[in-house]
Amino acid sequence: MAGPPHIPVLLDPILERCAPVSGTWIDGTFGAGGYAKGLLAAGADQVIGIDRDPSVLAEAANWAAEYGTALRLVEETFSALDTQADKPVAGVVLDLGVSSMQLDRPERGFSFLRDGPLDMRMGTGDLTAARLVGEADEAVLADILYHFGEERAARRIARAIVAERSKAPLDTTAALAALVERVLPRPKPGQSHPATRAFQALRIAVNDEFGQLVAGLEAAERALAPGGHLAVVSFHSLEDRVVKRFLQQRSGAGGAANRYAPALAEEEPRFDRVSKGIAADAAERDRNPRARSARLRIARRTAAAAGPVDRAKLGLPKYELTGTN
Repeated sequence: MAGPPHIPVLLDPILERCAPVSGTWIDGTFGAGGYAKGLLAAGADQVIGIDRDPSVLAEAANWAAEYGTALRLVEETFSALDTQADKPVAGVVLDLGVSSMQLDRPERGFSFLRDGPLDMRMGTGDLTAARLVGEADEAVLADILYHFGEERAARRIARAIVAERSKAPLDTTAALAALVERVLPRPKPGQSHPATRAFQALRIAVNDEFGQLVAGLEAAERALAPGGHLAVVSFHSLEDRVVKRFLQQRSGAGGAANRYAPALAEEEPRFDRVSKGIAADAAERDRNPRARSARLRIARRTAAAAGPVDRAKLGLPKYELTGTN
């Protein structure tokens, strides 16, 4: 089948550990359709592909019709994935973060390697990275950079942003990347670009990625049939930590927060964990550089009824998005 070039990360381990693949699956982060194609080829009867980015679905229209009713595309956030099937599904797969399709397009404003408008929206919301950088209080910017990017120089960068925007708008990726480069030391050989963490943090804030992630995990719990699989691929430690703690909590392995805290009341597990974090092997890392930082976690849904999640125990980064008009 024809389709846009894309290499889905850790697809083979998903198919191996979720075999036999059958029934209806939800691909909550459709992108270029690599997971959906792989699931259909492996035996899924239908894949419901969800993406919040309308341009993704418009591009997929060029080839998706070849699959007929086996592939249904929906413009929606994956936090609402449980509203898209009329009965419990056999599997849910989520590939978190920004897609290579979005990174490769300068007009989307995700990449510091390509000059373009400082946008970073995955969907059609009002908040852009340019607006955030241009309007947010210095303390808010520092919190975003620190909590979402783990940027140790968050206060220094935030201070520089506020000083620079008083002279001229920071509304392009090149302008912001250049500012961060001026503020931070020159990277040593093998280190990432100085703006990597700042761009990650702003992207996460603009798209409410952690709020979406937790809501999506909750929705997957509601959507899955007993025995159905949840597979989540994450690309940085903050995402992976949230997924790990969610699955620990929902599998009854949450335990006490520390040795002095009282033990948590036991609940019937909603998931059985199929695997700990799975990394790409050397062959996949060589074939697909995007796989180098990826971690896959898989769990199997039990027959226990879906229930409330204690979000306070998921280790979510916290900040208040105030100071924007």
